[in-house]
Amino acid sequence: MRRMVVRRGMTAATAAGVVVATVLTTTASATPESAQTDGTRPTVVLVHGGFADASASWTGVIKQLQNDGYRVIAPANPLRGLPADVPYLASVLKSVKGPVILAGHSYGGAVITNAADGNPNVKALVYIAAFVPDKGEQLGVLINKYPGSEIPDAVDAVPFPNPDGSTGTDLYLKADKFRAAFAADLSPSVTNVMQAAQRPFSASSFTDVTQAAAWHTIPSWGLVATADKAIPPALERYEYERAQARETVEVTGASHSVMISHPDAVTRLIEKADHATR
Repeated sequence: MRRMVVRRGMTAATAAGVVVATVLTTTASATPESAQTDGTRPTVVLVHGGFADASASWTGVIKQLQNDGYRVIAPANPLRGLPADVPYLASVLKSVKGPVILAGHSYGGAVITNAADGNPNVKALVYIAAFVPDKGEQLGVLINKYPGSEIPDAVDAVPFPNPDGSTGTDLYLKADKFRAAFAADLSPSVTNVMQAAQRPFSASSFTDVTQAAAWHTIPSWGLVATADKAIPPALERYEYERAQARETVEVTGASHSVMISHPDAVTRLIEKADHATR
């Protein structure tokens, strides 16, 4: 495993432009058919995590990948827990023709770990400040393996009705905790919008048991956000080493929202995964 350190290069002002542009759009679903591709590149599928959506999370990365000729799909992760989210993503992956580079941020890492299992078209898994569980593990146990996460003290639990009549619990990040826990390297003007537009995710996501771990058979790459207050950087390093990641990149000073503040580093890692697995 090779480890690299990427120094901070993107300013908060630049990141702000990325996110503001994101909020004003409703896209991030798929690359336009007019995008230029060379016919040999894979489709890149980007999966967001909790408290976020596809456009706010991935706009900067999508733009760079599209400019480099990739077809990109960033589906809306349902955030209803692994039993619902995994089959949904698996169905999306089955709809894609040809090879796939699959990237997941945060809880999205757990979703891709399960959903890619047994799919021969998925050539690489790219974990961005992500959970990388093994079969039988729960995210609620993993997040407590190392100290440093501010998420448990930052959430509001809100009940919601399930279709079967039972009651579920949605997790939101509190307004006064959002920036510190989730995106401290972005400006308050940006994180205020992110907080207002956040998508909650089901508390069951922390107790759902991982049923499959695709990283045992699919090569992986990992990115550590060294100032992450959501998933401890020590946990990210542990997970990537356990998965025998081909390469681990560390982005110095990056928050959990590293794909917004440093889309260039995320894009480079995804493209490295592509080049290494062709």
